[in-house]
Amino acid sequence: MKKVEAIIRPSKLKDVQQGLREADIPCLTIVPVKGSGLQKSYTERYRGTEQSMILQTRIMIMCIVSDSNLEKCIDIILDNASEGQVGDGKIFIYPVEDAIRIRTRTRGIEAIK
Repeated sequence: MKKVEAIIRPSKLKDVQQGLREADIPCLTIVPVKGSGLQKSYTERYRGTEQSMILQTRIMIMCIVSDSNLEKCIDIILDNASEGQVGDGKIFIYPVEDAIRIRTRTRGIEAIK
C-alpha cells in the first residue's frame, strides 16, 4: 500500500476527484493548505494598500491505494491537475505499513477496498 499526497490548484479539485472516482479510487481526504514553491510572490490590494503575498492557496489530496492502483492514481492526478504552468503542484508517495478499518477491524489491503 502507498499513501499518495498531491498538492494541486483549488480549481482542479473537481476534475481530479471525478477522475479518481471513475477509476474506482473514491476514498480520499482533502485539506486546504497554503505554501510556497518555485512560483514567485504576487501582490494583492487589501483595503487600499498593496501587499506582497508569498503563500499560495492550494488543496492537498491524500489517498491510500494498493500497489496495483498506484500508477493509475498518479496518472489521473497528472492528467487532471496539470495546466502546464509553474505552480501546478507536486505529488508525494509514501509507503504504508498497515491499514485498519475501525468498524470491522479489517486489516491490510481489505481495509482500503
